[in-house]
Amino acid sequence: MRITDILPKESIYVDALGTVVHGKFDALRVLSELLAPALGCEGHMIEELLAERERLQSTGIGDGVAIPHTSLEAAGRRAAALVVSPQGIPFDAIDGGKVHIVLGVIGPKDATGEHLRVLARISRMLRDERTRLALSHAQTAGEAFGVIEAREQQLG
Repeated sequence: MRITDILPKESIYVDALGTVVHGKFDALRVLSELLAPALGCEGHMIEELLAERERLQSTGIGDGVAIPHTSLEAAGRRAAALVVSPQGIPFDAIDGGKVHIVLGVIGPKDATGEHLRVLARISRMLRDERTRLALSHAQTAGEAFGVIEAREQQLG
């Protein structure tokens, strides 16, 4: 499954001026608002699940990236959303650095294998330093989507 199959441009938010996303829980709130329409459920439910997951262990994997993820009984399909913060936000990442790219994924509870494959693909995509730099400097959702689309073509 390609990331662009589950991440439409409308599910990307770029906080170019740094006025909305100041930390981890702001990012989770925005992700939840972006994911709710795609999943047909309330944003606060998603936010609660993502926050619960973060309390167990931060999904900040280092190099300016966080991949919040969880499963939801009511999810009929997998969906993703992206928050980009060019200024970076504190996220309790494993390397202690600020996070610029927050790519959230929610899927059905009964599709664990597919969920893991999607997380692996995201991780592979964001391991590339040029991709991370281009995303972290994106000024619009369209720009960010274009970066992901180009990287997906490279990955095949």
